[in-house]
Amino acid sequence: MAPYPNGVSRRLRYRGAAGSGQRRVAAWTEIALLDGVLKRQIDPPIDWLAGGLARLKIGANTVTVAGLVLGLAAAAAIAFGALITGLVLILLSRLADGLDGAVARQTRPTDFGGYLDIVFDFLFYGSIPLAFAILDPQANALAAAILLMSFYANGASFLAYAVMAEKRGIRTVQRGTKSLYFTTGLAEASETLAVFVLFCLLPQHFALIACVFAAMTAWTFAWRVRLSFQAFG
Repeated sequence: MAPYPNGVSRRLRYRGAAGSGQRRVAAWTEIALLDGVLKRQIDPPIDWLAGGLARLKIGANTVTVAGLVLGLAAAAAIAFGALITGLVLILLSRLADGLDGAVARQTRPTDFGGYLDIVFDFLFYGSIPLAFAILDPQANALAAAILLMSFYANGASFLAYAVMAEKRGIRTVQRGTKSLYFTTGLAEASETLAVFVLFCLLPQHFALIACVFAAMTAWTFAWRVRLSFQAFG
């Protein structure tokens, strides 16, 4: 759920036969949200930094693990009330999340690296709402639970779509070279990062922000279910 190499308008490329449902998927997934817009700006510096890491023999998996450690440290800092420290650690964690794929492309991409990246992303995204629930259970726990439920549903729909796409031999490069099929949506990595930043800067409004973003995430879940019906039904 990190940044990616080609332009927003890059069309889907399929391996295997493409039916009418798959063509509709191509049209739907041309939607350009923050992830697609920002990637064109951040790719050059990310690739430059990744080149330096590759020259230092720092592997992609090491960067992925570092990203998780930073993310969990951010959650711990937030839970103990150090919100600015948590914010800085969140930003560093997401920088690592963007770098690991770029390092892999410049060295040797592996399926295990892709697996690790996805699993660690889910751990990070769950840890931040949990941290705010721990920080102020009375004010934040219910909203955090709603947000985590929306993350759970959205993640399930994302992974299930990827499994079915793999089964049918569908591929996309709209979000760059990935270990599995990435569908777009209203709530993607950039939007989630922006919301986490708002959590840290406006902790008194955590419940409101979390519920609004949960609604956006639920919309993405519903949209992806519809997309799945069009492609696989």
